[in-house]
Amino acid sequence: ESGVQSPGSGTPIVILISLDGWRWDYVERARAPRLRALAKMGVRSEGLIPPFPSKTFPSHYSIVTGLYPEHHGIVSNNMIDDAIGEPFSMSAPTAKDSRWWGGEPLWVTAEKQGQIAASMFWPGSEVEIGGERPTHWRAYDHALPHRDRIQQVLSWLRLPEQERPSFITLYFSEVDSVGHSSGPESTEILETAAALDRDLGLLMDGVNDLALGSRVHYVIVSDHGMSQTSMRRVIILDDYIDVSTVDLIDSSPVVGLRPRIGTVEDVYRALKDKHPSLTVYRRADVPAELHYNAHPRISPVIGIAADGWTIATRRQIAEWQANGRQLGGNHGYDPRLRSMHGLFIAAGPQFRQGATIPPLENIHLYEMMARVLGLKPAPNDGRLEATAGVFRSPSS
Repeated sequence: ESGVQSPGSGTPIVILISLDGWRWDYVERARAPRLRALAKMGVRSEGLIPPFPSKTFPSHYSIVTGLYPEHHGIVSNNMIDDAIGEPFSMSAPTAKDSRWWGGEPLWVTAEKQGQIAASMFWPGSEVEIGGERPTHWRAYDHALPHRDRIQQVLSWLRLPEQERPSFITLYFSEVDSVGHSSGPESTEILETAAALDRDLGLLMDGVNDLALGSRVHYVIVSDHGMSQTSMRRVIILDDYIDVSTVDLIDSSPVVGLRPRIGTVEDVYRALKDKHPSLTVYRRADVPAELHYNAHPRISPVIGIAADGWTIATRRQIAEWQANGRQLGGNHGYDPRLRSMHGLFIAAGPQFRQGATIPPLENIHLYEMMARVLGLKPAPNDGRLEATAGVFRSPSS
């Protein structure tokens, strides 16, 4: 430690916290005093804009790499790649195959540049990427209670200075789960959000007890928002194509199709302009602003449902009816929709206090966090200028 640093200073620490499925408006609608207090101490954006598709794995991996899914390769929660052979899904063993994961996540950037990273869950954190893993990581356990996750983070922060991580990820899925089952307008979602806010208070209190407040930078995000779906808003694929003739790689609300019989053009023509709430593209023609053309894992035909609509086969609908399943919330839609925007709060010594900034694309956060940690970022799609409004001016 050099003598020129101010008292209580030391290497900056970033704790990146994902509240999966926390829509931008839950902070106001739920009892979330700890998050609101943190936003007052720091910076909040009016929304955090996910990449397309606005799904868990693509979005989380964009946050830590600064890359759009077409560049990092996690183009959906469900994918196929003929070179890898086994399909990718979030829980499949094949998801641990390094070949799926492109780009350089921030924990790898940190480890390569001599810092220590730790992950209390994050998509990709269990995988060797670029020959690296975080120094500390845990195999994903959906059932691990919030408090145990928080205690693990605090125990890492209690390590001696030479061993303490400077970059830590922390992940909670419950708000997403309840958003899917009960929908974004439900009382259940607000109760779940309020409980998570109380748990986050335990983390903040623990950090304060360790006297690390002068070094810790909280970056609190969510991967996407949530939209209410309904059995009255269903697009039935069988009305337009024989579903036995296609591979249905990805389902609602972004359907990825590959012909088994016939051509890509046949599938495209069969669906194009057939339902007012279904937009259909060939892979090459997906609009540039969705950044979803450049990877061979993107399905040759992409169908995108309008906000709140569901794409399903007759067989799926029959199963739902047999199980008495109600359609709750969903996400994955066009990220420009307000309903898809997530949460962004950043608080810590390098960040402005009490500022609100316009909605921000999540690909810009990798550069922002690299700057906080003094790391040289790997090539990425983000721009540091996009988060200029987050930082204190150098003079202050």
